Amino acid sequence: MTETRAQTQTQTTTTGAKAHSPEFHLAVGALRGLRQDLFKDPFAYRPLPPMSLDGPLVSRIPGRLRRHAAWFPHSVVGAAAVFTVLLAFMTGDTSGNEIFFALSGLLPAAAVAMTLLRPVGAWWISIGSAPLVGLLDRFGYEGPWGPAAFFGHIVVMTVVAVRTRPRTAAWMWAGTAAYGFLVSVVTSEYYMGGSDTPEMLFFSALALLVTTVMHVRREAQAEVSVQRRVTAVERDRRTLLEERTNIARELHDVVAHHMSVVAIQAEAAPYRVENPPPELEQAFVTIRENAVAALTELRRVLGVVRAEDYEAPDAPQPTLADLGRLLENVREAGLTVEQAVTGAVRELPQGVELSAYRIVQEALSNALRHAPGSTARVEVSYVLGGLGLRVVNGPPTGLVKPSPGAGHGITGMRERIAMLSGEMTAGATADGGYEVAAFVPVAAPRPSEDPAPHATEGTVGTEGPA
Repeated sequence: MTETRAQTQTQTTTTGAKAHSPEFHLAVGALRGLRQDLFKDPFAYRPLPPMSLDGPLVSRIPGRLRRHAAWFPHSVVGAAAVFTVLLAFMTGDTSGNEIFFALSGLLPAAAVAMTLLRPVGAWWISIGSAPLVGLLDRFGYEGPWGPAAFFGHIVVMTVVAVRTRPRTAAWMWAGTAAYGFLVSVVTSEYYMGGSDTPEMLFFSALALLVTTVMHVRREAQAEVSVQRRVTAVERDRRTLLEERTNIARELHDVVAHHMSVVAIQAEAAPYRVENPPPELEQAFVTIRENAVAALTELRRVLGVVRAEDYEAPDAPQPTLADLGRLLENVREAGLTVEQAVTGAVRELPQGVELSAYRIVQEALSNALRHAPGSTARVEVSYVLGGLGLRVVNGPPTGLVKPSPGAGHGITGMRERIAMLSGEMTAGATADGGYEVAAFVPVAAPRPSEDPAPHATEGTVGTEGPA
């Protein structure tokens, strides 16, 4: 029974809320914003922080003066407060009324200075002291503001609008308009020169409009900066995933070849032994079945990472033995390149050979793209613990065209080296060129294997430029 009654009350409340018009909700939202901007903790302590020194104008100031430039906004507000006091003395007849004119300048000046510590409270002080300032400064002037209060209130609204947000500026202007017209109606015969409220509203609207435009521009710039950072992060992440996918596609052929060899050897092994025991035959059958199953799953994985427009290559994946053909193509494209091979050349795992070839290929492509007219050198070092690569090019001598793919190739190189547990460095050289150096650890060959099928230990092969 209680639950039914609660549901009925909830439905009644929901129905009543839906019955309100959009104008009602708009008015409620506006009143809620008024309360948030002007009535909630208006005298909260919020000191004005120092100005940032990263701006384009501040960066041009000499070093000794730059550290003091951070307090420039505070100095401007302080100067405005002093000018408010001076304005009261300069524009008033102080004969016999020095105290009145002093108060008529000090009250608005105090509100101006207060914007440095309690911005919203400063507006309340300014608008609240306006009647008293008007009474003190009524001699021959238009009301209800007077010169000092007129200037001080505009400064207060401008500083508060800069420190808060455009909605607060709108509420302050509306409150000023309400006060001005109310006082003008009630005391229409009190001021000899008439009301200066229209002038107050006009000049304050101009000041607040400029401040609002600055706010909107600043927020737009901040949003654009955030979007650029997010876009850059997403682009780097997408580039990384694309490179990993490309590596997975290329290594598929290498892994599939090994799995096929395992399956074939497991099938042929029983026929190499005369009268093999049944246990051995069954073991080879199990090995072959597992190899075929692994090969099937590998093809499924390749189907997942394959792009829609992907076409399987007809030729086998390249190795370091194909570097000569690559260098010839690069020379035909206009890059002078030489190759140096050191150490005992030996056959490496196919994954290492493929990754090393791709790293050299990408480094030379970057040299063609970013350093036209330069010379390049490719060094391949076969050492006991692995393979060393170094591709270095000189500074460009031709026209460098802007390239949108900055860093894409470097990302792919790093991913290949990380996959092989190697190390890589890439960076500019002292003469304005670029260098890519990598080391891939490879297990040393067993003593039964020929350590140098292509060359003897310590030989150095050098191929000069074409």
